[in-house]
Amino acid sequence: MSLTEARRLLDDTGAMLSGHFLLSSGRHSDVYVEKGRVLERPDAVAALASRIASWYPDIDVVVSPAVGAIVLGFAVALDAGARFVFAERESGRLSLRRGFRIEPGERALVVEDVVTTGDSAREVCSLVTEAGAVGLGVAALVDRSQADPGFPLRSVLRIEAVSWDGAECPQCRAGVPIVPPGSRYLDIAAKRSPSPRG
Repeated sequence: MSLTEARRLLDDTGAMLSGHFLLSSGRHSDVYVEKGRVLERPDAVAALASRIASWYPDIDVVVSPAVGAIVLGFAVALDAGARFVFAERESGRLSLRRGFRIEPGERALVVEDVVTTGDSAREVCSLVTEAGAVGLGVAALVDRSQADPGFPLRSVLRIEAVSWDGAECPQCRAGVPIVPPGSRYLDIAAKRSPSPRG
């Protein structure tokens, strides 16, 4: 899958959204990638995973943060002939549960869906380091970070998307209603109408 094909895929599936969005990091943005619209298509996931796996020789284990990156991480591991494990948040921190392990010396690739601040990917990279594995870096479907995330990052797509702290958001100041997208915010959205102040 080429860069042009990947961008067209996000556009055609309705994954690229414009508006006023509350991101999982708590920041506000005028662009949101609803990766679920792509990840619901197994054929698309397989093609994207094959592209990512081709960048890294000899992957032993793929590690992803739950839950958004699990589908893509699993597909990358399948294509690479590697094991797959995922990290879950427990007491505010990502950790390996369910008997998952990363073995010392394994070549470990962290797979994310969308990188904005890089916090989750950074936590998973720490798990790889703590296990004594060889970190290959982070591979993502979309990189929308605004600064160096502090780890080697390669993505299928790079999107220039500005984000703001809520207190500095120009769309809030203009009174544009904020939308909390994604499954994480369904309950919030159902309980309150959008507020121009976010």
